[in-house]
Amino acid sequence: MEGNLNALTTVFTEFYYFVTIVMMFLIHVGFCMYEVGASRRKNHMHTLLKNVMLIPLVTITFFLFGWWIYWAFPNAFPGMGGIDFEGAAAYTPWSESMATNLSDHITGVFWAAFLLFSWTAASIVSGSVIERIRSSALWVHAVLIGSVFWIIDAAWGWHYAGWMVQKLGYHDAYASGVIHAIAGGYALGVIMVLGPRLGKFAADGTPRDIPPHNPWMLAIGLFLIYTGFWGFYAACNVPIIAPEVIGGELTGATWTATNIYLAPTTLSAITFNFLMSLSGGLMAAYIVSKGDVFWTLSGGLAGVIAASAGNDLYHPIQAMFVGAVNVVIVYKLHYWIEKRFKLDDAVGAVAVHGYSGIVGLIIAGFLLWGQPSSPFEGYATINPIGQIIGAAIMFGLLGFLPGFLISKLQASLGVLRIPAEVELQGLDFHNNEIYESAIAQVCVAEKELLKKL
Repeated sequence: MEGNLNALTTVFTEFYYFVTIVMMFLIHVGFCMYEVGASRRKNHMHTLLKNVMLIPLVTITFFLFGWWIYWAFPNAFPGMGGIDFEGAAAYTPWSESMATNLSDHITGVFWAAFLLFSWTAASIVSGSVIERIRSSALWVHAVLIGSVFWIIDAAWGWHYAGWMVQKLGYHDAYASGVIHAIAGGYALGVIMVLGPRLGKFAADGTPRDIPPHNPWMLAIGLFLIYTGFWGFYAACNVPIIAPEVIGGELTGATWTATNIYLAPTTLSAITFNFLMSLSGGLMAAYIVSKGDVFWTLSGGLAGVIAASAGNDLYHPIQAMFVGAVNVVIVYKLHYWIEKRFKLDDAVGAVAVHGYSGIVGLIIAGFLLWGQPSSPFEGYATINPIGQIIGAAIMFGLLGFLPGFLISKLQASLGVLRIPAEVELQGLDFHNNEIYESAIAQVCVAEKELLKKL
């Protein structure tokens, strides 16, 4: 009986994560469409290609060392125990678990679920820097945020034994901080060094709006991100079977789940809260932006991100209000910072992901004050101070600081930003004989047409 139950649990868990991974792939499809739609025509192919190349670069590096970091670094912080080399030995690239074999059904799909989170972190940074960063520079950032820094914060604040969960009572069930705050902070560090797109600010410093080239593509991209994000929520749960045994006979089984900290939750709960926080964000963004389509759609995403820290424990009405209040804050903060510091965040990624992650973590600290952060005894309970410190670690220490310092190094070496003449001409056309030939042919055709007219 026990053997059959274990086999059923294994098959279900394997298939469960496989399905969520396929859904989460839509996040990257959405980001590709979103960024191409937001960029101008002269940069479309470059924008698409730099997103495509995130896939192999982050995947290979995450296989080689990213997954090992998650299992080795839960207590890799001064005074917390150090790196767990022994516990992480099974997750080295030469381990049997990290290869095809019939005795391990779970590692590959669980690894891939985290890998898709890595792609998301890299894509968030990618969107904020479009039309002016060198592809090679972005790919360095993609590997570092996707396979190093975000997975360190996941080990600290998302692993069931992470030191932030144990000591701070840090709670971030669906990654307001673990993915979104760190990626938004990292993007802020990069754009502070990278500088704005040419023409973004007038001579007097007034910011100009650079509208998306293709609003339809942008809208479809965001809807795909919503869909993939829903799959992300499911992937953050751990499916289990709670058997009911009467008189030594298996009479039934209750299908349920735990959150990432192994505390009980249900797919029903997160379905309520995902949709309510999405709706709160959409409604608030429509009102505060006065019907701006870009911000209305982005506001839905920002609403979910903010509520994600506590969406395993919130009441649906709470989730709705968290999403709505957050959007008002980050919308106004985005434009104030843009004007005050002359920062060009091309798609609002720092606000939608980074600021929303911070706000979501802090709100969760107050709304869930005193709730257990984990089912394990001895762990600190959820509290505002722990969440604020956690937000500072995610956004600042592991996000902004590495992004800023690495960008400074790239800028000093002259490998961060494209030359001004290339930016004006467009990344798709510079030094590309095929495109240059095509442009010349179009120019000739236009001249002939003008003569006829």
